[in-house]
Amino acid sequence: MTTSLSMLLLMIGCAIVTWLPRVIPFMLVRNVKLPDVILKWLSYIPICILSALVLESLFHSEDNMVTLDWLNVLAFIPTLIVAIYTKSLFKTVIVGVLTMALIRFFI
Repeated sequence: MTTSLSMLLLMIGCAIVTWLPRVIPFMLVRNVKLPDVILKWLSYIPICILSALVLESLFHSEDNMVTLDWLNVLAFIPTLIVAIYTKSLFKTVIVGVLTMALIRFFI
């Protein structure tokens, strides 16, 4: 497959358009002291995003019906237990990946 100049310019343009919205906010607030209320509010964003991703994976939608994805629920339970008791992201991810691998291997 050959790459033409227009294709290369398109890829560079897409990279810039993707990169700019992620970098500009950091550049704007780099030297600004944000109020504690805003910092506290921003601290909740990662857990909200992670919760939304996890909950989205637990449900399956088909024909306007929402059901539980039982394989994901089975993997979620031990992962949640490890997350609560260890509070270690590394251990939680390892348990989640291994649990899902075992479930997919045996089912």
